[in-house]
Amino acid sequence: MIGDIRETKECYLKDPMDLFHSGQVVKICAPMVRYSKLAFRTLVRKYSCDLCYTPMIVAADFVRSAKARDSEFTTNKGDHPLIVQFAAKEAQVLCDAARIICPFADGIDLNCGCPQRWAISEGYGACLINKPELVKDMVRHVRSQIDNPKFSVSIKIRIHEDLKRTVDLCQKAEAAGVSWITVHGRSIEERHQPVHYDAIKIIKQSMSIPIVANGDIKTLKDAENVHHLTEADGIMAARGLLANPAMFAGYEETPFQCIQDWVDIALEHGTPFTCFHHHLMYMMERITSKQEKKVFNVLSSTSAVLDYLNDHYGV
Repeated sequence: MIGDIRETKECYLKDPMDLFHSGQVVKICAPMVRYSKLAFRTLVRKYSCDLCYTPMIVAADFVRSAKARDSEFTTNKGDHPLIVQFAAKEAQVLCDAARIICPFADGIDLNCGCPQRWAISEGYGACLINKPELVKDMVRHVRSQIDNPKFSVSIKIRIHEDLKRTVDLCQKAEAAGVSWITVHGRSIEERHQPVHYDAIKIIKQSMSIPIVANGDIKTLKDAENVHHLTEADGIMAARGLLANPAMFAGYEETPFQCIQDWVDIALEHGTPFTCFHHHLMYMMERITSKQEKKVFNVLSSTSAVLDYLNDHYGV
């Protein structure tokens, strides 16, 4: 909770831009609804993940409600560098959210990529790629109202069918002072179609700020290939990390030590059972038989899960 960390905030904040200037490809855990919360961020940081995002938070709710702030955002001194992703459609609301979060995080990200119907109908997410002036205005407002020059302001986008429009959007955001841009290489309509890595490369070549590539990165080898194809400065993974939180450390599948670490971290953080169990279902997808899945996936309590892991895997 925000109140719990107020006293120790200043000494632990980091400058995420230092990562992009390190000469290494930055390995990033994507914002994932329900999943990229503090406990999971703690886990992936143990396995070579450089930068973590929170799940998307609706800025208006966050600003309006202390209850929303406490339920949506939790961090601790080891949870850095950290980017808080907001859904917003008004510059001042995004600024207000950024001001509240600034002492506890290293930057904010404006979601311009969520293709879900509810988000688009509310004016959030991927519909913003068609409003470059509004995106530019939101970035500029946050830049002018946050005093800390190290606090990053980034955006995460999808691409247009006409890539010239995407390049125009990115250049407008860059002119407004955006720190970096994450590009999911699909259009709003595309879900499981191949990712357009060539489009990410064109965007990268058109910009002088860091570009992060996102989409279908399931292994460290994928990350290296996508870096090679796009020349991107960072690689962001979502489902790949859910299935294997040790992916960025080079493991082909989730090692048992990682499962043990998740159990320890989740119990320590008081992770709700459904979230605790779902993460394990993802992690064990590739290493359990169909029969084992049938049993494991219907377990209904933490103690039952712990007994199963101990009996079958010595975890």
